Amino acid sequence: MSGKIRLIDENGLRVDGRKPNELRPIKMEVGVLSNADGSAYIEQGKSKILAAVYGPREVHPRHLALPDRALLRCRYHMAPFSVEERKSPAPSRREIELSKVIREALEPAIFLEKFPRTSIDLFIEVLQADGGTRCAGTTVAALALADAGIPMRDLVVACAAGKVDGVLVLDLNDLEDKEGEADLPVAYMPNLGLVSLLQMDGILTFEEFKQALNLAVEGCKQIYKLQKEALKSKCVAIKEEVEEACLQ
Repeated sequence: MSGKIRLIDENGLRVDGRKPNELRPIKMEVGVLSNADGSAYIEQGKSKILAAVYGPREVHPRHLALPDRALLRCRYHMAPFSVEERKSPAPSRREIELSKVIREALEPAIFLEKFPRTSIDLFIEVLQADGGTRCAGTTVAALALADAGIPMRDLVVACAAGKVDGVLVLDLNDLEDKEGEADLPVAYMPNLGLVSLLQMDGILTFEEFKQALNLAVEGCKQIYKLQKEALKSKCVAIKEEVEEACLQ
């Protein structure tokens, strides 16, 4: 008889050896695509995601243009090879939903009113998925927007908390997401102290919900430091290139 998968061992560690409040290893890089106005890449655990931004630019078709602000368009897509069983390259219902969710999480941070009748097009491509792709996709999209020079009130960073085997945990991987009891994705603007996305699957008590929300926000704050370091690394690289060109 097959039993329930054990997600927390006798030492209180998770299936990938992490402590309950520990993030997966994260690597970020800005300006990875020369053909886009802005781009960024993130690895969070085994999830690998690329984001590219074009604009602000003229809207096509023109009847979609908004007279008072820019139109933010977001396309979240999972590559056919991103999951164990090949998926259809056509956008699924979940991908369309997450495109909308990520767009709405990013919109409050962008000065869209500065660019009326234009569009900002954002493409998020999941190359490899291991849970938490909506959060990592939001985080890397904000980096790509900043790399494109889009004026923003703050960076947006996202992280999930959840509950597995009765324990509140941070940054769920795919197995924990599927087999756990609850999942609470949160997008947060750290400088403004504002939440721009809050969703929940599963069941938590009110006290557990408050603890999970605080855990997710603390995770966002940790990832925010990595976001800023990635942007600084890009700026330092540009500065060195300019200085080298001036010396020649």
